[in-house]
Amino acid sequence: MSLEQKDLSEILETAVVAARLAGQHAMEQMSYVKAMKKNETELVTQADTQCQRIIIQRIRETYPDHGFIAEEGEKGRMFKRAPMGEPPIWWVIDPIDGTNNFAHGIPVFTVSIAALSEGEPVVGVVFQPATESMFTAVKGEEAQLNGRRISAGEEEISPLTSVALDSHFEGNLPAWASDLIRQSRFRNFGTTALHLVYVARGGLVAALMCTPKLWDIAAGTVIAQTAGAVVTDWNGREIFPIDLDNYDGQAFRVLAANRKTHPGLVEIITR
Repeated sequence: MSLEQKDLSEILETAVVAARLAGQHAMEQMSYVKAMKKNETELVTQADTQCQRIIIQRIRETYPDHGFIAEEGEKGRMFKRAPMGEPPIWWVIDPIDGTNNFAHGIPVFTVSIAALSEGEPVVGVVFQPATESMFTAVKGEEAQLNGRRISAGEEEISPLTSVALDSHFEGNLPAWASDLIRQSRFRNFGTTALHLVYVARGGLVAALMCTPKLWDIAAGTVIAQTAGAVVTDWNGREIFPIDLDNYDGQAFRVLAANRKTHPGLVEIITR
């Protein structure tokens, strides 16, 4: 049994509702944030787990047999539940992408929800509650922001265009990263999903991420690709499909860029 466009549209509708509910709750909780240290580089708040619960409950109302991979599980690990129906659909969820911003009262964060089939994202929603920005995509159709089509464009790296760089480089900053900072208007929003959707919108010509997990990139990837961008690892290799049954929280090195910029960036990184 394969998914038809009607099925994907219904999944998208569910994802949009779930993202908006979670985003509204997160905004309500910003004045009452209680942050805890998850590990050496990450924080978690009570709102992360609450928002994740809201999302999963909403999805289960419509799709009780679908599976889940989500950031907030027990003892700092991810939450995972395998699908029970056919075809096996996995929902990949980051309830608050940008928790460090959120925990410090900076309203730059997103709710990221994707549905994956055969290891590939086929529906993606990234919602930025503070600006009421709803980025959406269904594979095979067009990427949208609040119902209007978006495109990655063809701008090149220059002093007038922006490139997003992650904040988790290990050791010294690579020479190529320093070069990109000098050549462009360097940006870091503190949320991988937002980097990806702004590549999709053409606001960023490229974004490079060091250690994102599946829930950070799944929704943003389908939105960016549908908008005409290219999303690969740093060597230019495809990231998807992923063996979701065996996924255990591994990180990726991700490069997202418009089609004109992507090949040159791969060359710069791998030279």
